[in-house]
Amino acid sequence: MKKIAVITMGVRLNGEQGYTRFRYLCDFLTEAGYQVDLITTTFQHWEKKQRDIEQIQKEDYQFGIKFIYEPGYKKNVDLRRIRSHRIAAENLTALLEKEGDYDLLYAEIPPNDVALAAAEYAQKKGIPFVADVNDLWPEAMRMVLDIPVVSPILFYPLQRDAEKVYSLVSGVIGTSDEYRDRPFQHQNRNVPKATVYVGNEISVFDQGAEENDAIVVKADHQFWVSYAGTIGTSYDIKTLVLAGEELAKRGYQDIRIKILGGGPMKEELETLANERQIYNVEFVGYAPYDKMAAYLKKSDILVNSFVRKAPQSIVTKIGDYLAAGKAMINTCMSPEFRNKVEQDGFGVNIEPEDVGILADAIEDLYNHEETRLEMGRRARQIAKEQFDRPKSYQKIEELIRGLIEK
Repeated sequence: MKKIAVITMGVRLNGEQGYTRFRYLCDFLTEAGYQVDLITTTFQHWEKKQRDIEQIQKEDYQFGIKFIYEPGYKKNVDLRRIRSHRIAAENLTALLEKEGDYDLLYAEIPPNDVALAAAEYAQKKGIPFVADVNDLWPEAMRMVLDIPVVSPILFYPLQRDAEKVYSLVSGVIGTSDEYRDRPFQHQNRNVPKATVYVGNEISVFDQGAEENDAIVVKADHQFWVSYAGTIGTSYDIKTLVLAGEELAKRGYQDIRIKILGGGPMKEELETLANERQIYNVEFVGYAPYDKMAAYLKKSDILVNSFVRKAPQSIVTKIGDYLAAGKAMINTCMSPEFRNKVEQDGFGVNIEPEDVGILADAIEDLYNHEETRLEMGRRARQIAKEQFDRPKSYQKIEELIRGLIEK
């Protein structure tokens, strides 16, 4: 039985907040016949606290779990985070040197230095290394900290580590075409690559929505426009709040803006809504996955909301948005995703950071029910075909099998 390590700093274990991509992948590869170890950090990224390792070790997982110590950090973009990842990378190298008897390493990037530790160990041992590219650092960090002269110097180590990782890959999985192709931007490598959207399990999404149907109460006359995700610098939630105000001024008293999630800008935007007395906007807060599914299914329009400069491409929430089967308003400027919205017909692209344009788009879909419902039908179809993990993650297993058997 071939042995694989899946290395990630961001995974949701039982009872935790966060994303399930790598937990699912470990289960998927185990069921495909591999012996799998999940190597992750003692620090829980979404909850910003150390994990209870003793409790986790009592729980039942069908794959092995190994923890590397990471001191942690308070903010997503923070010098302490860079230091924390550097320590995690050193501890990963130590762990692999001690007990790294694997046939293949599969690691997410970012964090760049943690991925580099895995890549260099794989090179040393002569085993394949697969990079799972699900964000771009330092590009994403420049959204928060973009100071001439200072930022290029500060972020140079991240850029250098990324290029080193890309020079050592045996294969690449990207969560979008843009991310899949990023390793080859500055170097011509002939290695297998595939796009596998983060996606979700549609059956789990549907079950969660059904179980929470009675909890999430929507009045008959209400029309919900919803956003689910982080409330941070990359996301244009302020425009969504002010569009709610604009729609109320236009007389649409039944339109409600629902904002699910937490993040560094939540408090500031709640204050804005209160001060301006925007009563048709509700900050729901963090909702567990199953409850979020119910909110999305009860919504009429979903907003994929990003600021103009955001470097994101096809993000985690898209699988859930599409599974909900609702029309989407997209402000993300990624050419790849804008083309997808248009070609697949599940929504409309609009310019970001413009209150009037967003209010107009909501008003237009509100007044054209058949168009809205047809977009929703197409969204659900695309979710089934391209984002449902039991089907889409087969591409990852095929790439891994090809590398191990080579």
